[in-house]
Amino acid sequence: MNTRVEKSKFSVHKRAYDALPETMMVVPLRGDVMFPHVVRQLHLVGEGITKAVTDAVSHNEFICIVTLRYDVESPKANDLYDVGTAVKIAEVSEANQEGVKIIVEGVARVKVLEFMKTGTCYKARVEELREFTEKSETIDVLLQSVKTLFKLSAMLGKTLPKDIIPLVDTINNPSILADLSAVFAEMPADEKQKLLEMVDPKKRLRVVFQHLNKEVQLREVRGKIDEDVAKEMTKAQREYFLREQMKAIQKELGKEDPHTDELNKLEEKIKEAKMPKEVEDVAVKELGRLRDINPASAEYPVSRTYLDYLINIPWNKKTVDNLDVRQAAEILDEDHYGLEKVKERILEFLAVHKLKEKLKGPILCFCGPPGTGKTSLGKSIARSLGRKFVRFSLGGIRDEAEIRGHRRTYVGALPGRIMQEICRAGVANPIFMLDEIDKIEVDFRGDPASALLEVLDPEQNFSFVDHYMDVAFDLSHVLFITTANILDTVHTALKDRMEVIYLAGYSEEEKLKISQKFLLPKQLRENGLENQNIAFQEEAICKIIREYTREAGLRNLEREIASICRKIAREVVAGDQITTDVGTKNVEKFLGARKYFYQVTDEKDRIGVVTGLAWTETGGDIVFVEATRMKGEKELTLTGQLGDVMQESAIAALSYVRGNAKRLGIDEDFYSTSEIHIHVPSGAIPKDGPSAGITMCMALLSLLTGRCAKREVALTGEITLTGNVLPIGGIKEKVLAAIRGGVKTLVIPHKNKEDYEEIDKDIRDKIHCFYIEKIDDAIDIVLMK
Repeated sequence: MNTRVEKSKFSVHKRAYDALPETMMVVPLRGDVMFPHVVRQLHLVGEGITKAVTDAVSHNEFICIVTLRYDVESPKANDLYDVGTAVKIAEVSEANQEGVKIIVEGVARVKVLEFMKTGTCYKARVEELREFTEKSETIDVLLQSVKTLFKLSAMLGKTLPKDIIPLVDTINNPSILADLSAVFAEMPADEKQKLLEMVDPKKRLRVVFQHLNKEVQLREVRGKIDEDVAKEMTKAQREYFLREQMKAIQKELGKEDPHTDELNKLEEKIKEAKMPKEVEDVAVKELGRLRDINPASAEYPVSRTYLDYLINIPWNKKTVDNLDVRQAAEILDEDHYGLEKVKERILEFLAVHKLKEKLKGPILCFCGPPGTGKTSLGKSIARSLGRKFVRFSLGGIRDEAEIRGHRRTYVGALPGRIMQEICRAGVANPIFMLDEIDKIEVDFRGDPASALLEVLDPEQNFSFVDHYMDVAFDLSHVLFITTANILDTVHTALKDRMEVIYLAGYSEEEKLKISQKFLLPKQLRENGLENQNIAFQEEAICKIIREYTREAGLRNLEREIASICRKIAREVVAGDQITTDVGTKNVEKFLGARKYFYQVTDEKDRIGVVTGLAWTETGGDIVFVEATRMKGEKELTLTGQLGDVMQESAIAALSYVRGNAKRLGIDEDFYSTSEIHIHVPSGAIPKDGPSAGITMCMALLSLLTGRCAKREVALTGEITLTGNVLPIGGIKEKVLAAIRGGVKTLVIPHKNKEDYEEIDKDIRDKIHCFYIEKIDDAIDIVLMK
């Protein structure tokens, strides 16, 4: 048996009936619930249903309508709920073999006590569920609230019969209002069944109120969304009609459609760009695709932006190099003092380029401490060659797409910075500086250093493919210059592709000349003092260099000069007496007390304390190695945040001394009764490297022989257990640090003699240098007799 609810006129009827019979025929209802006091039409389909209904009408009997728990074709007793509604059949409108349409009137809630099978139908033994109603203010408020929400839902678009709203206004019975509201509520059949099973009208009315309130809120939100969508639709339709009207007007005036005109201009630009054949084919294909896309589509600007990049790339635009070697040398000398190796390499490139027209650009790497002019040197090279200069800082770059770009499938995709900067430069052969290449980071988004391998390889970069552009571009005409403070963190394969030129720190004389030629004029100009005839004495500049800065580069020196210029500018504005001649006394007046002292010359010679030299990424520096002896037994203590290599150097030094104690005049059993402690001051700074080996060995020999070490003698070199002294790096930086610290004598490995002699003679004349091959060669130079 199948029961279907027809869309028909609902009404409320409360008629008095005699007592209900104990047994009724059961009619299953699928997907809905019949409530008391409601008149509605049902369409019943099933075997024997027409005869059963006809018999019930002829005998004026009640029937029990019960909702199915589960949607099954042949329901059994356990598929039916045990609470239903007793109804009276008011009218049979249509009856045939397929089924019957009836109008029924709900009479009362009944509880099924037992289902009984009779042929193809069920009968049930039932009892009426009596309702109880009490008058209260809560019920009155709930009645009014439910009526209001019912009307509001109708106003918000809920489909209801025409006469239902006036009918609801007349109902003051809470039970009837709750049942009627439940009939029209948008809720599942199982929720309606729960309402049918509630006998208390107050509780039932409260549940209906909560559901109607939620339904009204949802309809308000849905209405707002529909209203916004309608506005957008109206706006889009209006724009479409206006565009069509504009096209018609322009056609009448003999003008082209702006969209067509724009595409025609793009086509002309593609032809003028002089792209390689394969790139032009890609551009023409993309333009054809663009013609088929609606300008209002989201894909249109993506395709248009891609075409703009293809057109704007300087495929064949190049600046003409200035091949006058002499003029280029003058420009380099004009912008930078010193740096002979770098200048020589650039002039060599120009000379070869003059002899050979097609020349791949070299990949140079300027490595040196901060403030030594690496970045500004790139600009000077571009000026000397007559090329455009492009700079891209790699510091902190983590994403490989910064180099190669994003694929166009991503929202907001862009080309990599390489192609973007070449587009901005507008030429295919700029000077391209990749700054801070040693500070590239690596994370889950890829390794930018690996992406640079193709860019910085002259054998590969002639066909560089950016992920966004997806066409090859020739980077071989670009002169790439990279900068780094140290090369230890640079990718090994990347380092192999670059020609490294080391820029050591500046000597005092070089700083003096750079200050006079570049820094002073710049700061006087930037502080508005170029017309005030301000002069700095050489002694004043030297005082700033020695007592207020300690660096390999020039940044702090420029800051101190700028500080003096600002104070003079304040004197000018205040109308005070202007300091036009800056001398040594004025330096202290403007900059205060000195910040740095000569650590070597200010100290006395002592036993067990030897001066050493260290290399850092900010230049060279002086370190002191201290050794002391205590009562104990065979123990070596090392402090000062020493790295593994430096600790091994200390152990090697002690082993050498113990192995050669008799020859060196030291008690052979000294280690059996002593504890040795070696300390390197500035304990907060980590230190490592093998070059302090000779310094530690001399500190131990000074301690154990009782001979004072000369403070004005500094050493550097790696040692072996056999007493050999091996070469080390950073000679120029260490020499400059020694001169800044007031060192008079320098002891270095004999194999570093060539490195030392490459240093300018003016610098070498300030210090006396000894070359040693064995540890014993340094003893009488370092230790006093």
